Amino acid sequence: MDLDETDLAIVRGLQADGRLTYETLARQVGLSRPAARMRVQRLQESGAVRVAAIVHPAVRRLTASAHLAIDTDGTASPVAREIATLPEAPFVTLTSGRRSIMAELRTADFAALERTIERIRALKGVRTVDPLIATRHVKDPYLLTVEPTADLQDEMDERILAELEEDGRLPFAELAVRVGLSAGATRSRTLRLLDGGVAKVVALVRPEVLGMGYLCGFSLRTDGPAAGVAEQITRLDRVTFLSTCLGRAELVGTITAESFGVVRTTLEEMRALTSVREVESWLHLEVVKEQYDLGPRAN
Repeated sequence: MDLDETDLAIVRGLQADGRLTYETLARQVGLSRPAARMRVQRLQESGAVRVAAIVHPAVRRLTASAHLAIDTDGTASPVAREIATLPEAPFVTLTSGRRSIMAELRTADFAALERTIERIRALKGVRTVDPLIATRHVKDPYLLTVEPTADLQDEMDERILAELEEDGRLPFAELAVRVGLSAGATRSRTLRLLDGGVAKVVALVRPEVLGMGYLCGFSLRTDGPAAGVAEQITRLDRVTFLSTCLGRAELVGTITAESFGVVRTTLEEMRALTSVREVESWLHLEVVKEQYDLGPRAN
């Protein structure tokens, strides 16, 4: 689907806040309300954009995570697709560089994380699994990186979240009908959950739809504490994900860019930082799985 500048402006607005009203979107992009609504519906119906609630990992009791670099004996694609069937693996890609597969894991605790890593090591075709254990998610395009200040109070809160995970733009009146509350009570509960950081409603968009089809992963070794370097890296516009970690590197992240030239420039900006000792990078050649709307379960 080809997007014009107005479409792109709408998508950027929904990426920041998936529940922006049509009136607000219309003002932001210079359209009438009916025209803004028509464009949003067209974007969703085409499959280019999906607006959904992403629940904070801590709420789902997914408190441990790791980034795996995986080598294979023979072709990597079948192995990557088998890893992608694991509910603990929200992100799996085929990559260039020293490793043929990169995967992210999210589990309930470190014991579950260890079991999942061992399960992947045991898969046919896996030669080596090199994990980086995440300690803090510093920047993320979808997931909230600060702890929620509100809690799930009861099953009704869970039902509201489940509906918003399917359609983040459900009007309060329709959401109320689906969960069996009054519109006022539904609105109050929903705003408490969203304002309290329990979930965030965002537009899920394939990078190539936005002309940002070049994905580059990187890991950094630093001299001294990683926190100061992480703060500098998060300010780079094309760095869309960053995590501090334990293992062969102190930081791991993703660059999302419109060209190889921009990827190269961003890597050079990292290398120029005085506290960065080593930069390793790889290209994500195929995103096999990217699913962060994980649903109501604890692994």
